[in-house]
Amino acid sequence: LYYTDKQYLSFQPSNILVNSRGEIKLCDFGVSGQLIDSMANSFVGTRSYMSPERLQGTHYSVQSDIWSMGLSLVEMAIGRFPIPPPDAKELEKIFGFPVEGEAACSESSPQPQPPGRPGSSYGPDRPPMAIFELLDYIVNEPPPKLPGIFGSEFQDFVNKCLIKNPAERADLKQMMVHSFIKLSEAEQVDFAGWLCSTIGLNQPVTPTHSTAM
Repeated sequence: LYYTDKQYLSFQPSNILVNSRGEIKLCDFGVSGQLIDSMANSFVGTRSYMSPERLQGTHYSVQSDIWSMGLSLVEMAIGRFPIPPPDAKELEKIFGFPVEGEAACSESSPQPQPPGRPGSSYGPDRPPMAIFELLDYIVNEPPPKLPGIFGSEFQDFVNKCLIKNPAERADLKQMMVHSFIKLSEAEQVDFAGWLCSTIGLNQPVTPTHSTAM
């Protein structure tokens, strides 16, 4: 997409497909837009994954997809939408043990709120945030961070994705040479085998080996 001057505009976990061979593809290209002079002017896509510059109505480019990717990575890592961020007690409940190091929230953040997102709920004790409350949080509060149990390369990769100023946010070329990507490429992980065993599928004869997170 980057090299064909197209912006995805809808990067989120629900639009990431994977098959029994471990092959990963993106879907929902109905909101993808052709870039004109590397900029886009429409207001489309899923708002809860939009970058701050899109929510503020300013010009945005492919850097907006980098933000959405970082937010999606945090969600897939902790198992829930990361805004508002989980506190230490919730992280312990998620991972089954106390999480040391920097949590997925900042000390400068406001009082913890029930996690959620528009149109979804995590149960009666976790109502979704109102849409305007969520959008205000994305624009005005610190971005999410990974808990300290994850590797430093992964944490740094996500941090570079979730820089609010798009001019300071890493671009795709920088992300592709990041140490996290290089480390993942060097590791041999039977992602297809893990996936099939987890959801009870028969593993293909020639599974695809994928990079690790």
